[in-house]
Amino acid sequence: MENIFQSLRINFTGFSVDENMWIVESFIVVFVTVTVAFTFHSLLKKLKKKTLLTKSLWDDALVDSLHKPAKSLIWVFGLSSAATIAGKHSSSVILQSIDSIRYLGVIIIGTWFLTSFISRAEKNFMSPEYCKKPMDHTTASAIGKLLRISVFITAVLIVLQYFDVEISGILAFGGIGGIAVGFAAKDLLANFFGGLMIYLDRPFAVGDWIRSHDKEIEGVVEDIGWRLTRIRTFDKRPLYVPNATFTQIAVENPSRMTNRRIYETIGIRYDDALKMETILNDVESMLKEHEDIADNMMIMVNFNTFASSSLDFFIYCFTKTTDWATFHKIKQDVLIKILNIIEAHGAECAFPTSTVHVPESLKLAGDANTRS
Repeated sequence: MENIFQSLRINFTGFSVDENMWIVESFIVVFVTVTVAFTFHSLLKKLKKKTLLTKSLWDDALVDSLHKPAKSLIWVFGLSSAATIAGKHSSSVILQSIDSIRYLGVIIIGTWFLTSFISRAEKNFMSPEYCKKPMDHTTASAIGKLLRISVFITAVLIVLQYFDVEISGILAFGGIGGIAVGFAAKDLLANFFGGLMIYLDRPFAVGDWIRSHDKEIEGVVEDIGWRLTRIRTFDKRPLYVPNATFTQIAVENPSRMTNRRIYETIGIRYDDALKMETILNDVESMLKEHEDIADNMMIMVNFNTFASSSLDFFIYCFTKTTDWATFHKIKQDVLIKILNIIEAHGAECAFPTSTVHVPESLKLAGDANTRS
């Protein structure tokens, strides 16, 4: 009887536990993987809630970027372990090479995590919620792009090294090929180095209003890429400018002005010539006392020209604001006050006039003809 049980040893309806134990083991591994993934997901959600209570840019970036890659890594290890167990009882080529696939998956997930972490840290560095002095978009974007490219190149080299690909040969080929590519894509390289110069010299940044009379470029910078810079013109059209262009033209950046200038010429009648000096003194006093005019910068009010129909004086001053709309409101207020000063002195602003002088003989002859 004992021999019978041994021969039938847990055989039931054609199912042999000894021969098919790998199925049970694979099922257990998958079950453990699901449990660990679910537990990790729950812990990470609680950890994320705690990180929201702090304003540290690093822990928020780490938790946010770790969530999906870490779950994927758990599944890669779990499924690859199950596949390894199955591969011992299978002749499938894919299952036999599961170690290489797992290694490749780990590299991909590691690259995914690092690039996500860099991107999130880049956003945090630009956010006033995390930094008292946020980094400007141009610098943060440049550093982020360089780090992501470095991570990607490193990952590719690690994979090539793992699969016994001769890296030195690739680098040598890349040096020879780089010369050929340099000749074939000189414009592309010029734009790349033009973008690099923008990142280093920083003549403008994202959000700046720039203009160049050399190429009739004017608008607000929306994005600085490695090849193109996207500018939104004031009629809301996108303008794509190759970066190499900025190495050959002069670019004005009005966004970085410290003040806006008011420079206007006003003319009064020749009949009001005696009132000119008083008007000039009152206008200068008004500008010096105006709350929106910068009193620490030059203020000039001077009689300037004997024009054909007027006596012209000019005003030269600067506003405290650089905002375009606010500047025009201040300028309007200044000009209206100047008109009120001129009117208060009984003078008038001049406009083009012509005076016709008639000789006395013509006047007498005209009067005689009229009487007759």
